[in-house]
Amino acid sequence: MKRIVFITPADARYGFSLAGATQLTAAPAEAEAAVRQAMADPECGLVVIDERLLPGIGEERFQEMERRWFGVLIVLPAPEAAGKEEEDYAARLIRRVIGYHVRLMP
Repeated sequence: MKRIVFITPADARYGFSLAGATQLTAAPAEAEAAVRQAMADPECGLVVIDERLLPGIGEERFQEMERRWFGVLIVLPAPEAAGKEEEDYAARLIRRVIGYHVRLMP
């Protein structure tokens, strides 16, 4: 069974590790290195990264990592974020899974 790795900012360092999951903490500048470290582990099948760390990676780099990795790379919405960004990410994830664009209506 593949492992799930959560990558979060330091302020959320105890959240997932208390539940027994593998959790790495990183600053936005260290986020890409943390994602690549998790992706390099052959036992890892799912990497969940906190949305607040994405500015350290950039959208294009993140999409490139998604395409090239055999596992699943997803974004955990930030606690204070809401609305449009979540819908855009959900639509992109659905398009990746089923192979075509599905329009989501509220």
